[in-house]
Amino acid sequence: MEKRDYYDILGVSRGVGDDEIKKNYRKLAMKYHPDRNPGDTESEEKFKEAAEAYEVLKDQDKRQLYDQFGHEGLKGAGFKGFAGFDDIFSSFGDIFEGFFGSGTRRRKTAARRGADLRYDLEISFIEAAFGIETEIDLLKSIQCETCGGKGSKPGTYPVNCPGCQGRGQVTRSQGFFSISTTCPNCHGEGKIITDPCKDCSGTGRVKITKKVSLKIPGGVEDGSRLRLRGEGEDGERGGPPGDLYAVLHVKRHPFFEREGSDIICQIPISFTQAALGANIEIPTLEGTNEIHIPQGIQSGHIIHLRGEGTYRLRGGGRGDQIVQVIVKTPTKLTKKQEELLREFAETNEEEPKRKKKFWQ
Repeated sequence: MEKRDYYDILGVSRGVGDDEIKKNYRKLAMKYHPDRNPGDTESEEKFKEAAEAYEVLKDQDKRQLYDQFGHEGLKGAGFKGFAGFDDIFSSFGDIFEGFFGSGTRRRKTAARRGADLRYDLEISFIEAAFGIETEIDLLKSIQCETCGGKGSKPGTYPVNCPGCQGRGQVTRSQGFFSISTTCPNCHGEGKIITDPCKDCSGTGRVKITKKVSLKIPGGVEDGSRLRLRGEGEDGERGGPPGDLYAVLHVKRHPFFEREGSDIICQIPISFTQAALGANIEIPTLEGTNEIHIPQGIQSGHIIHLRGEGTYRLRGGGRGDQIVQVIVKTPTKLTKKQEELLREFAETNEEEPKRKKKFWQ
């Protein structure tokens, strides 16, 4: 495709002054800028075309070559136009400043969400079973009230970075190529603080200790996480705050173990209680409870106490207390006890004889 005449593109005549060339280019750049014509490929091409024409005609050496030899003369000098928008923006940041800000490719200081926080909290087995309301002291960063989070001393304001003239990027030219990188002086912000706030030392944030109420529901387990929205650190530049995640660590109980919403325990009983039956008191989560041991119970037998477990997180109600009976065999007998047991053994039909084999 044959290139159009650069003077025709900018709508100027040959021999026109630099100010007129710049003035007409600014009008075309504003009209066809891609930010004003999103998705319009025709406008993009006209924008590139105008930028290329201005690059040649604003430069006296390139303009002289073009006036004498046309497009072919520029090719011989190595000029190939622009590869893309980044090349255009890096070359003409001063042109765009004024109606698109300090260069359209400067880094935007967008709002940023605050960081999430984690708090590890140890609770007892009983607290996990029934739930608890408690307060914690949370160390967090918030926006400095003195400077409103800007970092500058009240009454002063950040200034344009001298390293990038407020663009947030610096451009280095290598031949006909331009490379833009984040400004190392302002880290891409485009602004620097010359008179920092005394309370936050220019960071715009201060550390505080805040009391936060936690409502822990009954039935939580070890490792459960509670999320408190908005209790994390403050956002930056108007961004929303982060969240707080409270991680629960449930202490072991000396008597109970847990399986879901059920609690499990072992109750030792004597040989005579197992043989004759008994009513005994056993520990529960809320105190004690009396249970009946039926006559002739065997070691390992399970007794269910309905509704004596922990609260269920989902579905409501409570689990069960599962009691495993363990019959303790006496290890030290008096002479009288030994005689009674021998007498019992002689009269017990279920007692195996000394010479009787177990498989008979």
